[in-house]
Amino acid sequence: MTKGVLCVTGTDTDVGKTVVSAAIAASLPGALYWKPVQAGRDPMTDSERVAQWGAVPAERILPEAYNLSTPASPHLAAFFDEVRIDPEHLYLPKVSGPLVVEGAGGVLVPLSETFLQVEMFAQWQAPVLLVARTGLGTINHSLLSIEALRARRVPVAGILFSGEAHAENERVIPRIADVRSFGRLPLLDRIDGASLVAAARDHIDIAGLAQVIGVEAG
Repeated sequence: MTKGVLCVTGTDTDVGKTVVSAAIAASLPGALYWKPVQAGRDPMTDSERVAQWGAVPAERILPEAYNLSTPASPHLAAFFDEVRIDPEHLYLPKVSGPLVVEGAGGVLVPLSETFLQVEMFAQWQAPVLLVARTGLGTINHSLLSIEALRARRVPVAGILFSGEAHAENERVIPRIADVRSFGRLPLLDRIDGASLVAAARDHIDIAGLAQVIGVEAG
């Protein structure tokens, strides 16, 4: 398993991956943020959003490997941009410090018609944190996502919930899937560097995540 890297994926799009990734990167000493495949730039990219929040210093936000203009599945965005996403170009950068990698959409999102995002995670062999909604439908989506990761022998760090509290879903998914829960990040009224660090401190098991990837929690 690759040390010092945490990949963040979701059960689907707009589940809160960017907020979660920024909160974790802001809470791990010296951490860097990287979104290797960005699809859609309007009104801004996720990297620009993380920088705007002030969660991670700009010099610790790495440039995307692919920055595509169309807000669509990466394989389709690449088609419109007349770009080919090459798996050999998607290698983990060598950095000094923990690296938080935000995926694009869900686990089985196609980066090309022959290369799924889960296969990118598999070639990296870095632990993956699944971000899941708390509401109706999340049990099925979460269990399917975890099975897809395990089917390709991707190390699963665990699950982190996003949204309003739902005690039963937050209890039963980790139990059925036999994964560790790292907490639940509630919806934030305001998003900036200070609020993200405070939310991570109060709601995310940062020490546990640091232990999983083999770095100091600070």
